[in-house]
Amino acid sequence: MTSEDSPDEETPAERKMRFLFQLRSRGVTDPRVLAAMERIDRGVFVRGQFADRAYDDTPLPIPCGQTISQPSVVGLMTQALAVGARDTVLEIGTGSGYQAAVLAGLSRRVYTVDRHRRLVQEAEVIFRQLNISNITAQVADGSRGLPDQAPFDRILVTAAAEDPPGPLLAQLKIGGIMVVPVGQSDAVQTLIRVTRTEGGFDYDELRQVRFVPLVEGLGQT
Repeated sequence: MTSEDSPDEETPAERKMRFLFQLRSRGVTDPRVLAAMERIDRGVFVRGQFADRAYDDTPLPIPCGQTISQPSVVGLMTQALAVGARDTVLEIGTGSGYQAAVLAGLSRRVYTVDRHRRLVQEAEVIFRQLNISNITAQVADGSRGLPDQAPFDRILVTAAAEDPPGPLLAQLKIGGIMVVPVGQSDAVQTLIRVTRTEGGFDYDELRQVRFVPLVEGLGQT
């Protein structure tokens, strides 16, 4: 029997079913989020020695010392963000571009920033390959957001801050939502959902997570 005939070899349809089952079993139940994640092939964003693990529910290393988040965390964060079809979303931490691509399928426009030029450039190549035209990616200090494009309906932060960053809170519309991991980088972090109201901000704790730290300034690559 050749490796091609191996019963352990997944077909694309089986792989997709396993991927979606993993998401549902970990609490991703929003039909729009599941549909968006079904459309975006995570395998496109995972290359090199970890390519064969692209459909596992696990974070994986990418260049510049960063990671691509595990799919269930991407799904849960996206679900908590409650993105509407007419929303403008700011993502802090482009990374591989996977999260931005998922958000693009749910919103009107996604602005995504990263401090590493290499990651932004590589993500832009993938966005073009996938014919995703409603993402604007740029190199910037994510801790400062994008004041020129503010305010935003939704803000998603994919790196951990000690507290929800003030400049990002200020760029959130009234009624807007921000999802951000909060906590020290070497300890357990808590995923927080912040809703801006007329009178201030409401905070909800969602779950424990682990992300790379949110770093000020631009990277060297």
